Amino acid sequence: MRRRLAALAVGAASLTLGLGVTAAPAAAVPADKAQVLSRWTQTDVASYQAWASADANRGAWSAYGFNWTTDYCSTSPDNPLGFPFKTSCARHDFGYRNYKEAGTFSANKARLDSAFYADLKRVCARYSGATKATCDGTAWTYYQAVDKLG
Repeated sequence: MRRRLAALAVGAASLTLGLGVTAAPAAAVPADKAQVLSRWTQTDVASYQAWASADANRGAWSAYGFNWTTDYCSTSPDNPLGFPFKTSCARHDFGYRNYKEAGTFSANKARLDSAFYADLKRVCARYSGATKATCDGTAWTYYQAVDKLG
């Protein structure tokens, strides 16, 4: 009996190694993943805050298999002229990467870009006068870049 069990274990191990499959079944992704993704990629401040909270506690969302990778503002400065756009760029990357993986990017791109612009404008709302005007102009430029090239 012991030899049969050992032979079965060796056989299973060689199947696993040979096929590159694991013995444990993959964990099921929660059914509401699309709704959560949508909730975190809207233009309003509540959506931004919900995403930021989740970003700060990614472990709680690990079952969802979200792609949190980011290159922030890509080849553009993350903090142009000192304006802190880095987090807005990270949320934009989150939307792009996850909707691409879901296969629904083209249906959501315009909203993701609008949410990005809304996030940038909220950054600029902290300023006044010429500094705000400069920030708003920079935000518009970043938005146009993702709208046309993103």
